[in-house]
Amino acid sequence: MGSNQGQIFWVDHLYTFFVQWSPNMYSKANKKHRQPRYLIREKHQNRFLVVKKSKVAVISKLLLSKPGNPSAKNWEIIKVKDSHRRVSLCSSVESEDPEYQEEHEDIPVLSEFSELLEDHHLENLASHMPARTQGYPWQLVYSIAIHGSSLKTLYRNMAGLDSPVLLVIRDMHKKVFGAFSSEPFRISKHCYGTGETFLFSFNPDFQAYRWSGENSYFVSGSLDSLHIGGGGGEFGLWLDADLYHGSSLSCPTFHNAPLSTHTDFVVKGLEVWTVQK
Repeated sequence: MGSNQGQIFWVDHLYTFFVQWSPNMYSKANKKHRQPRYLIREKHQNRFLVVKKSKVAVISKLLLSKPGNPSAKNWEIIKVKDSHRRVSLCSSVESEDPEYQEEHEDIPVLSEFSELLEDHHLENLASHMPARTQGYPWQLVYSIAIHGSSLKTLYRNMAGLDSPVLLVIRDMHKKVFGAFSSEPFRISKHCYGTGETFLFSFNPDFQAYRWSGENSYFVSGSLDSLHIGGGGGEFGLWLDADLYHGSSLSCPTFHNAPLSTHTDFVVKGLEVWTVQK
């Protein structure tokens, strides 16, 4: 086989090649001394392989050796630490890199890039997520940036879902807060949800407000507004039909402090994520 043919062969078969190569790259005994790791990512197939930094130059040269080859354009190299917020790791990464799985197994993996959630948000939220959500990637269901500001659209995007959801808000004062709901948001005459539901805020430190047991006013929704937590006429989190104005007050359901620095706030960004099983 000539050199050009060999280059094309390796580009077209990178995935198979690295699956066989990667198991011997590192061991737990060398955990403290291992090099930064990178993912060799196939863009349209959601396949990934973990490699050491020392191997990146060789692989990059191989990918660039045939710029006209469409197969080479299907791959990109990204840092492992930058990957878990925007991609869903496939089974090959989990099996070929047990260290990565061990270190991040409790951190939610997002299927897409989030404009609101950063690594420290995910790390803090992970410890409060129910066990049934662990180990599954999170899928973006609704985003103001993508779907516009409409509570009706939010409900419509969740129609047919049967999984918990994570609501994340950033207000005009750059405060990040929200709620985890054991059930997807929907219109209902009565309150729904379970004691898994909680409110949270980063103001600036992380604080989670779990069910107090005082009442079961977890979530209620109408065409006009969405409420999370209640009692005595106060809502832990309230959003209007345009998902533009909101408020947060202490409520008996969670015994929470107001989630933002202002009880009435204007929404700048809003996302809803759900477990993708």
